Amino acid sequence: MSVVHLQNVEIINSKARFSDPYIFKVTFECIQPLDDDIEWKLIYVGSAESEEYDQELDSCMVGPVPVGVNSFEFEAEAPSPEKIPASDLLGVTVILLTASYRDAEFIRVGYYVNNAYESEEMRENPPEVVQLDKVCREVLASKPRVTRFNINWSDPSQPAIKPPEEAPDAKAAPAEVSDTVETTPKPSVSAESAPDVGSAFVPLQS
Repeated sequence: MSVVHLQNVEIINSKARFSDPYIFKVTFECIQPLDDDIEWKLIYVGSAESEEYDQELDSCMVGPVPVGVNSFEFEAEAPSPEKIPASDLLGVTVILLTASYRDAEFIRVGYYVNNAYESEEMRENPPEVVQLDKVCREVLASKPRVTRFNINWSDPSQPAIKPPEEAPDAKAAPAEVSDTVETTPKPSVSAESAPDVGSAFVPLQS
């Protein structure tokens, strides 16, 4: 039985420019205290041809996680276009929001993303070189693909007893509770070690 249940993922800016950050509000329920933090990651699939072009846009350790409903905001920078094949800059791709406990992934939420020029004229007659400043993205937030992995929460290094559970059209409803605990995210990369990377997560405002 899973200790953490994802209740809702809201994409704050599902429609934005290619270069804008991705902003999520994640709500999950924890049914027992966890000794360690939960690691959340956002991955951009740069090409369907090879995982070589996947980019981890950001990651964050969230904890300590109390029993009850927890909610936090997650902001991740846009992908680096120079790491994406030119032929894959436009069109449909995928972003993956994952959560792991002690390096064992227990849930993955995938969304299709469509990158296209703003103007119809440029869509019909695209320039030879992609002009990213005129490209907008749209995350298909209403149709996520949720995969749940059964892990041993007391010892995640041990193999799971059951296979992954996949819910192709799952979209959890927001929690209907009176008390919501706001966790304080802790970036896994410090400003000192990565001065060119902005703050990945933003705590909720009271």
